[in-house]
Amino acid sequence: MSRLPQWVGGLGAGLTRFAQRLDERKAQTSGTAAASGEARVPTPAGAGDSSDAHGSSGSAVSSGRAEPATGQAPVGVAVSEHEHVPPPPGYAPSVAPRPDPVAAVPWGVRVAAEVAWRLLILAASLWVLMRMISAVQLVVLAFVAALLITALLQPTVALLRRHGVPRGLATAMTFISGFVVMGLVCWFVVWQVTENLDDLTENVQHGITELKHWLLNSPFHVTEDQINNIADNLSKAIGTNTKDITSAGIEGVTVILEVLTGILLAMFSTLFLLYDGPKIWGWLLKLFPAAARDGVAGAGPRAWATLTAYVRGTVIVALIDAIFIGIGLFFLDVPMAVPLAVFIFLFAFIPLVGAVVSGALAVVVALVTRDMFTATMVLAVVLAVQQIEGHVLQPFILGRAVRVHPLAVVLSVAAGSLIAGIGGAVVAVPLVAVTNAVVGYLRAYARENALRTAAGESSPEVPGQAVPAGSAGPPGEGRG
Repeated sequence: MSRLPQWVGGLGAGLTRFAQRLDERKAQTSGTAAASGEARVPTPAGAGDSSDAHGSSGSAVSSGRAEPATGQAPVGVAVSEHEHVPPPPGYAPSVAPRPDPVAAVPWGVRVAAEVAWRLLILAASLWVLMRMISAVQLVVLAFVAALLITALLQPTVALLRRHGVPRGLATAMTFISGFVVMGLVCWFVVWQVTENLDDLTENVQHGITELKHWLLNSPFHVTEDQINNIADNLSKAIGTNTKDITSAGIEGVTVILEVLTGILLAMFSTLFLLYDGPKIWGWLLKLFPAAARDGVAGAGPRAWATLTAYVRGTVIVALIDAIFIGIGLFFLDVPMAVPLAVFIFLFAFIPLVGAVVSGALAVVVALVTRDMFTATMVLAVVLAVQQIEGHVLQPFILGRAVRVHPLAVVLSVAAGSLIAGIGGAVVAVPLVAVTNAVVGYLRAYARENALRTAAGESSPEVPGQAVPAGSAGPPGEGRG
């Protein structure tokens, strides 16, 4: 019993020394372990005896031993897992970072996508523009017709101005004379048709009878019953579709009113374009950005020169076609030769299609009023004149002022007729020709401007104002 207090006292002393050692080690790892060559704190006296006695401190660090200079914890000292994270082992698999999504898309797909959304925007803009034009189709066609008439009459105004006639008087004289001539031509056509309508009806009936006899005696083996059945079917179709014909007649009255309204709009637009053309052109230039104004100012005279050359050349070519085909119809004794010649002149303003339609009309009239031989001769005359026109007259008269590929002519006429009917077919080719001239000039202007910038020169204020001799400037401008 005498040893129990002594044993309890030794256990308490050992726990006290163990707590002191823990405090010393914690202080060493937090503050004094970084000091190179710093000596460790000596172990308190009696620690070795107590360790030998109780066997619990055999792994204690020897007193007076110096700490390593690397700043690491001494060997045998336990380090908390929150104070040191070991590096990953070398055999751990490496995870590659995910690539950029843009870099993962192939180059061709990216280019196609960039082109596609731009094309979609252009298509949407074009669709909106077409919808706007269709909503005001009458106004647009009237203004375009006024531009074409102005391009035809403006050289006369310029000629009168050069001879000292005031602008107002020159404009009035040209405007009145031009529309009087066009009105007389239209009146002459209507008068000739109404005067020869009875004779034409009799000739058509006679031609149908002759065609019936020819079919009966032809090698096609057509019987009289088949011809009568065709006539009966036609009469029945006309009888059953009386309501449609009546509605078409009512729509025809509406069309006539729209045509009269368009003619009035075209007349007023032509008058103001002839008189105030330069002011209108200057106002239009102010609508463009300042950076693009110089190029547009140079492209305007080129566009007007192209339009004027097209209208002049088309009028001359149409007049030659009408005169020569009309002479051929007169000598072949075809009824209404003069009205047919006027129709050929008017249809010549529709490229390619107009010549075919007017020539076919002349051939049909010759067939139903005369005979097959006369129709064949009319066809020969029409083809001969059109070949001379296509290979001699147009290249010589139009020259290189209007350079439009035949494929572009066909496609533009078809698109114009689908969008706006006959009026669209008339204005399609001059619109394409003007667009071609403007785009070509702007491309050349951009190239020359880039060369001037590279050479350190300053671009002129309004480039491209010098128009070749004989060409016309913007509407109403005093150019020859």
